[in-house]
Amino acid sequence: MYLICIAIAAAFVFQVPSPAQKRSAQEAYIEKYAQMAVDEMFRSGVPASITLAQGMLESANGQSYLATEGNNHFGIKCHDWKGPGVYIDAEKRNECFRKYRSVSDSYRDHSDFLRYRDRYKPLFDLKITDYKGWAHGLKRAGYATDPAYPRKLIGLIETYDLSRFDQTDTKAIRKQNRLSRKEMRRLKKASAAAAALAASQDGTDGSGTPVSDVRKPEVIAVAPGSRVPESPTVLEEPRPYEGPRSEFRFSLSRQLYSQNGVAFVYSKEGESYRSIAELYSLFLREILYFNDISEDKELSPGTIVYLQPKKNRAASHLDKYIAEGDESLYEISQRYAVRLRSIMKKNGFAPDHILRTGDTVLLR
Repeated sequence: MYLICIAIAAAFVFQVPSPAQKRSAQEAYIEKYAQMAVDEMFRSGVPASITLAQGMLESANGQSYLATEGNNHFGIKCHDWKGPGVYIDAEKRNECFRKYRSVSDSYRDHSDFLRYRDRYKPLFDLKITDYKGWAHGLKRAGYATDPAYPRKLIGLIETYDLSRFDQTDTKAIRKQNRLSRKEMRRLKKASAAAAALAASQDGTDGSGTPVSDVRKPEVIAVAPGSRVPESPTVLEEPRPYEGPRSEFRFSLSRQLYSQNGVAFVYSKEGESYRSIAELYSLFLREILYFNDISEDKELSPGTIVYLQPKKNRAASHLDKYIAEGDESLYEISQRYAVRLRSIMKKNGFAPDHILRTGDTVLLR
């Protein structure tokens, strides 16, 4: 009798969990990394739904060789990478993919990869809730070669309601967290049927993803006052100068602009640094210094000519720039209104440094 009781107790303790108690790999991934995706959204502006969907798709829900061996959840290749790599056969044999110390490093690098490359910058002009626009924009910009890539991302976002993480109203997020326990009770009841369906048949959404209710993380923490940063195209776009004009003698027909808080004009046909200096009551040596130029010369129409000293760092949320063409450090200096010597110092570049496509240039 004693042995029978022991056997019954053991069976109770070690019983096999029912389908309703099991979590899918997708649910486990979302619960584990949703907070990380939200943190990155408020740091970089990449929608959390897009980050999660790409992470799930590119890493096989964190179970791919690249994810387990290199913490790489987004399939980003080495290119300009100076760190260690993981070599696998992908589109080509023995391709190099970035290897990270942690998954959080992978998430951060993914956000930076999108934010600081020119071809992805138009995506940040979309609404943070426009996950369909982001999905199609990533494909157009060349993130993936799979023609079905947008459909797969959208399928994951809609199946698992990932768009709920794109909420940027911190009060609404806190309210959502308070309601999560009540919602979890409802979801647990609904999950039994969905889990049984997934166990008994294919039950996929068309992209190979099992359909089931997702248990929402109980708390998504957002710092008070947090906001999604402005689009990099907005930060880089010159604006009409609104500072004090008393230090400039100017014509009403000549528009002054501002970049990074520094006033400038676009040159016209036949102008030189000297002629613009005279127009604004500046010494020639001053305007040459402001523009990191050693001597006067005739300017091509549309050249940026600063009328004030450039700054030691770029505007906020423009931490760095990823070179994508035949550019010089001087051109980047003029584009972001950052002193050339400051850029060289931050990056350890020599005056004759030549940039290659994919090189990172720190701006802050």
